[in-house]
Amino acid sequence: MSESLVEPQNVIDFVVNKGNGVKGLSQTNLKSIPELYINPPEERLDQTQVVTKKSIPTIDVSKWDDPEIADSICKAAAQFGFFQIINHGIPIEVLENVKEAAHEFFELPVEERRKYLKENSPSPTVELMTSHSPLVDKVLEWKDYLIHYCDGQEIEDSKFWPHVSRDQVLEYLKWTKPIIKKLLNVLLKGLNTDEMNEAKESILMGKLVVDFIYYPVCPNPELAAGVGRHSDVSLITVLLQDDVGGLYVREPEGNGWIHVTPVQGALVINIGDVLQIMSNDKYRSIEHRVTVNGTKSRVSVPIFVNPVPDAVIGPVPEVLEGGVKPIYKQVVYSDYFNYFFSKGHDGKETIEYAKI
Repeated sequence: MSESLVEPQNVIDFVVNKGNGVKGLSQTNLKSIPELYINPPEERLDQTQVVTKKSIPTIDVSKWDDPEIADSICKAAAQFGFFQIINHGIPIEVLENVKEAAHEFFELPVEERRKYLKENSPSPTVELMTSHSPLVDKVLEWKDYLIHYCDGQEIEDSKFWPHVSRDQVLEYLKWTKPIIKKLLNVLLKGLNTDEMNEAKESILMGKLVVDFIYYPVCPNPELAAGVGRHSDVSLITVLLQDDVGGLYVREPEGNGWIHVTPVQGALVINIGDVLQIMSNDKYRSIEHRVTVNGTKSRVSVPIFVNPVPDAVIGPVPEVLEGGVKPIYKQVVYSDYFNYFFSKGHDGKETIEYAKI
């Protein structure tokens, strides 16, 4: 690595301002990562805390109408906050194609990738980012990501998206949206609320965000983090991961970490802060993190199911029946979202913002 890249301001300039990202950094043949990417010892994954005898539930959803399936989903949401679903009906080639499209985007020349930086992007519906919030992160994360903002106009918006991936994202969305609706129906019914109707759908599913997250090979994987400890600020997140692995979730009780072993064709579902707030803690948004790899690059494709920005979120009336006290106040979603991105990842601290 060039000596000129050692200084923190030069790293920020190269990675963030000039849009090279971590992908560009990894291509400089660096032997060790810059100091800005080195986590303090207490924030590194301690292998002695990895719980090998536990796993998150895997649920076969081939029979969505089976009450036992619904019960399994709600129990997993309440206990683990994470579960994998199999036999969901999305063709395997659709899943493989969208993962391949993510690789293809990040294998484009840097000049092509830079076209999607916020200041260059042809549309506010697509944006290339790095780390979490690089100008406020205490330690930068070893990842780049391309964001597709989808608010129901994505057929029209996609003409501004990268040509190597737009069709694959649209096809993946087409197959995934019905599954998201089914999951939300089950989870809302578990709170004794009405199922999704058009009005609820337009509020709760009003802002879907599809990310291509790219974690390049890292020369010091034990020192860096792909994603630091956090919980999602979504309603739910639907994650497609590749076979490299590296996603760890906090065990339900205790300080251990459970590795989410990749299962071909499976989708990882996790509860976001919004649903924890709406359920008044019946469902749990669980802390999770991502490690990086010393020999393989990794991609994942999450869909963050977010409410519309002006939605007001708080415990739904049904969970407060019988005199149950609310744990959370009513908050405007955009305020909650902006607070999350105003600071680095810090475990479950964001949800304190919404507590009474």
